[in-house]
Amino acid sequence: MFDSLKVRNYRFYASGQVVSLIGVWMQRVAQDWLVLELSHGSPVALGIAAALQFAPTLVFSLYAGVLADRMDKRRLLLVLETGLALCALTLGLLDVTGLAELWHVYLLCLLLGCVSATETPVRQSFVIEMVGRDQLPNAVALNSMTFNLARMVGPAVAGVGITLIGTGWMFLINAGSFVAVIVGLFLMDVGQLHRADPVPRERGQLREGLRYVQGRPDLVILLVLVFFISTFGLNFFLTLAVMARNVFGGNADAYGLLTTLLAVGTLAGATLAAKRSTRGKPKVGLLIGGALAFGLLEIVAGLMSNLLTMGLMLIPVGIAMMTFTTTANATVQMSVAPAMRGRVMGLYMLVFLGGTPLGGPVMGWLAEEYTGRAPLVAGGIISIVTAVAGYAVLIRQGGLVLPKFPVRARRA
Repeated sequence: MFDSLKVRNYRFYASGQVVSLIGVWMQRVAQDWLVLELSHGSPVALGIAAALQFAPTLVFSLYAGVLADRMDKRRLLLVLETGLALCALTLGLLDVTGLAELWHVYLLCLLLGCVSATETPVRQSFVIEMVGRDQLPNAVALNSMTFNLARMVGPAVAGVGITLIGTGWMFLINAGSFVAVIVGLFLMDVGQLHRADPVPRERGQLREGLRYVQGRPDLVILLVLVFFISTFGLNFFLTLAVMARNVFGGNADAYGLLTTLLAVGTLAGATLAAKRSTRGKPKVGLLIGGALAFGLLEIVAGLMSNLLTMGLMLIPVGIAMMTFTTTANATVQMSVAPAMRGRVMGLYMLVFLGGTPLGGPVMGWLAEEYTGRAPLVAGGIISIVTAVAGYAVLIRQGGLVLPKFPVRARRA
């Protein structure tokens, strides 16, 4: 279940991620709450902030995939992680000095989104270089465990911290947490990385990656499935804040509680995924079953009558969500040629995060025009419909394809 941690480089990476991601989740809660405070509780303002943060994914993620195939991923990550730290530091200083205005938050959301859109495909495609292909599903699951452990701890700390010392210090703590990631990258033994030969710089490499995916109908279907569920179903950055403040009349503590309970579920789901990773390759039934369960449970959570029952319902929602997302991520990485992995993961992150500029404002409008519960119910319905349609087409196409691509270790 924890096989990937036997790899020295991955241990450094995972250790740094635990510290940094706790800070990232503290910032996410603080940022959402700061936007609501500066906008007097507007769900649309929260949707706009999310759209600005994720819109750069539409522009940069594909090109980031090309960079990942061409360049040394470790060195590129060192630069990008430093950029993320500087964004957090700037927002924190503006907030603690009382100078922060809504347009400042919007601008820094956009800058943060530009760096994140480049960093995410590089980081995703770097995992297999640390652990090799055979341990990739386990490493993806452990990454999710790390992410969701931080998702459980960070919001809880942020909920209390915002009440005691304000949102600004959450941003500053996050800026400092990036030191752990940067140190971990510096300490790696580059000679133990499983690197494919870098792709020479040539014209048309982005189009080449898109043509590669176009020639794989199973990948196209999977990416469409990921797009619809992530765009309309995985909008918890907006829905939980709105439910806590506008539906249940709570404060930052209530928002932190909901986010933490969702994280309990996602951590449990990631743990189960790590255990499943020892049993073989991802399966289409698990992928579709996770999507269907997620949609149904999200609808039920949106209809809960009080804060506590909704929070408890978020635990199985998180388990189903992680079942779907970890299976999709591992399937994509295992099914593509090494020379194409960066570009395909760039496209994967584009469809996984790039729909947020569409989904965020739409779900914010639903919450403002109807009720704070509407985005959860609508997202669940869309997830169910997409899963059923995706399963029907996948079966007709012959299911998922997981060919074997040998990757040799190359000394740096």
